[in-house]
Amino acid sequence: MKKILSLVICLLLASPAFAGGELKEVCHDKLDKKGEVVKDKKGNTVQICKKIKVHKKLEGSNPVPSK
Repeated sequence: MKKILSLVICLLLASPAFAGGELKEVCHDKLDKKGEVVKDKKGNTVQICKKIKVHKKLEGSNPVPSK
């Protein structure tokens, strides 16, 4: 009984941590070896997009004392 109880407690405490923040998609043009912009068949530029997390910057209420 103690083993089952300890197992349940461990599973509850070992839940994955979730850091808040919103996802933002950042895109930039794809470049070839010469450094020129790559275009597809229609003539549009090819872009590489990534999703990154952006966190809020927290402001402190007390100023940092200077030395």
